[in-house]
Amino acid sequence: MRRALMMLAATLLLTGLALATGSAGSRSAVAAHPVARAHHSATIAVIGANKSTNWFGYNQGTLEKGGTTFHAITGNWTVPKVSEHRLPNGSTPDEFSSTWIGIGGGCVDAGCAVGDNTLIQTGTEQDMVGGKPQYSAWWELIPAPSIGITMTVGPGDHIHADIHEVVSGSEVWSITLADTSRHETFTQTVGYPSTYTTAEWIAETPLILGTNGGFATLPNLSPAVFDPGTVNRASPRLKSSEQIQLANSSGTVYSVPSGPDRDTDGFTACAWAKSCAAPGT
Repeated sequence: MRRALMMLAATLLLTGLALATGSAGSRSAVAAHPVARAHHSATIAVIGANKSTNWFGYNQGTLEKGGTTFHAITGNWTVPKVSEHRLPNGSTPDEFSSTWIGIGGGCVDAGCAVGDNTLIQTGTEQDMVGGKPQYSAWWELIPAPSIGITMTVGPGDHIHADIHEVVSGSEVWSITLADTSRHETFTQTVGYPSTYTTAEWIAETPLILGTNGGFATLPNLSPAVFDPGTVNRASPRLKSSEQIQLANSSGTVYSVPSGPDRDTDGFTACAWAKSCAAPGT
């Protein structure tokens, strides 16, 4: 039975086939002909303990959590408002950001010495393209590029996301992304061979594909409040030691998460800032 489930997971991963269903009273939102975007998320690019050149937020790892493996995660966040960030040289290239939850792809240990190369995730995108703001939603199974979700997304919208293994150890996953402000819900069931070693709530500079590829320039973003979240259907009990800060290649930090809120299930992600206030409970 497990061999059959693993074969199913591999088949779905390679072909991109999936089953999409809408929950009762909601709109099932999936592109009729979903296509890979020109940019996508990546596993964490570590530059030191608690520092990354592409992620900022919170990451929990199985070694850091005493052997815990991760089979379910939820997150709630407010879509940040995006605006153009002018670089020191005065240039204003297209700028991209993602806000998401996921399992895999992060730091397995507290010092970020051990990483993970699997990642199942879903979230929202907040971009500046041609000087104009763009908002969207997506899901992704690394190493495949992310797939756009047909859903209306705007700044200030409340997003609920849920990723969980349908049966523990089955490698069959349910992905749900809901814009509760607009009453739109996307649900997808996929096969994916996860290592179950990390869980995270992240804001990111996604990876740009192509000849001039690399991590995107981060736009200005209003603070993104992640609250509440769960892991394995319980409070994540976030700790400050699980923070990931966004830094440049020299190690200078320029975007940070706040400390955990009072009930340790939420935080705020602040772009182009070196300090950040935690949300209320």
